[in-house]
Amino acid sequence: MSNIDKSNNLNDISDEQLTVEQPKNAPPSTLALAFKLAFTHLEITIEQNISISAITGIYGNSGSGKSTLLRVIAGLEQRAKGQVLLNGAVLQNSNNKSFIKAEKRQIGLVFQDSRLFPHLSVYQNLAYGAKRQSNRQLSIEKVLELTQLKQLQHQNVTLLSGGEKQRVSIARALLAEPKLLLLDEPFSALDKSTKSQMLTILKAIQQQLQLPMLYVSHSLSELQYIADQLVVVSAGKISQVAPIHQAIHQLNSHSETNPKTSLLLTIAEHLPDYGLTRLLLPASQNTSKNTSKNYNIYLPILEQGHSQRLIGQQLPCIIYARDISISKTKPEHSSIVNHLPATISAIQQGKTNALVTLNTSEQPFYAQISLWSAKRMALTTQSRVYIQFKANAVHSYHYTEPTPYA
Repeated sequence: MSNIDKSNNLNDISDEQLTVEQPKNAPPSTLALAFKLAFTHLEITIEQNISISAITGIYGNSGSGKSTLLRVIAGLEQRAKGQVLLNGAVLQNSNNKSFIKAEKRQIGLVFQDSRLFPHLSVYQNLAYGAKRQSNRQLSIEKVLELTQLKQLQHQNVTLLSGGEKQRVSIARALLAEPKLLLLDEPFSALDKSTKSQMLTILKAIQQQLQLPMLYVSHSLSELQYIADQLVVVSAGKISQVAPIHQAIHQLNSHSETNPKTSLLLTIAEHLPDYGLTRLLLPASQNTSKNTSKNYNIYLPILEQGHSQRLIGQQLPCIIYARDISISKTKPEHSSIVNHLPATISAIQQGKTNALVTLNTSEQPFYAQISLWSAKRMALTTQSRVYIQFKANAVHSYHYTEPTPYA
């Protein structure tokens, strides 16, 4: 753990980095993948074109091929048969035996471990990597600023916390000025609060540099916060590529994931006397102006230090299907703060429970209830009901309590 000035911790992220701005228009990068790579336990077979404009999440079970996918793109798997193209440029093609080495691909890769030179300071680690890049547009000073490392530049890396070391790894990768940045679970060893702050910094870097990224994680809530689209890898194949909320909802039918509702809500106000923040679910676009209504959703109050700066911002949220209940009458005398009118659009029956899909203002919600309850209530598609869930059931990675050792 580093002995640093407290002014250098993540409590002091700048207003610009706190504000999650819409990225400027930038031409998307295109990955064209058509390759196979055989292992004793699994064959990776990928045939997919992926358009990347911001951060693309890579999700799948352990051993599904996520890290191998990144290694092939980065040029670390020469045994892969087939071809890889980035923005039309051929990185490898086994048919004519062409293969561009990893250091020539202009692709950065950040691993789970920092892989820094332990005998060097932060600045020296960055300077060593920068020597390889001629005609650089990004200075070390600019990268130190982007990664919130300015006050740590003369610190020996062995004295840094885990989050600080990973920031140095990201800074080193940025100095190579890659056209694409690959991140293989870079924050998996960090606690959730530190990880949340690191994700906020990474999003700000992406938006400022307009650098496309591929980000691997086992956590859907983490990916929902940072990514705009999701690539799902299953048994060595890409099973889907879709916008993040749509992709998460499509995974609800898969038994290996806990079904959940993925939301992007607007922060309306904070209610400190009650410990709550009020969010807005926009009215349906198909509803007339005379009858349109925004619905309120409450969650535990966001971090006080930045709360007023977040008013009007959009907040990614997840509600697990097991935390949503259904009532056939309006729950007017309930202590549960969140209740919304909804229409059932689908009922998927399992052995002992039912996954019910409901719609409110064109937003799908998913409730997992017992099969007994579904039959006792005689629920059918097109039934008009109410859903309810506690404030604590609304989860977000956004602005958790800070740690001084991020």
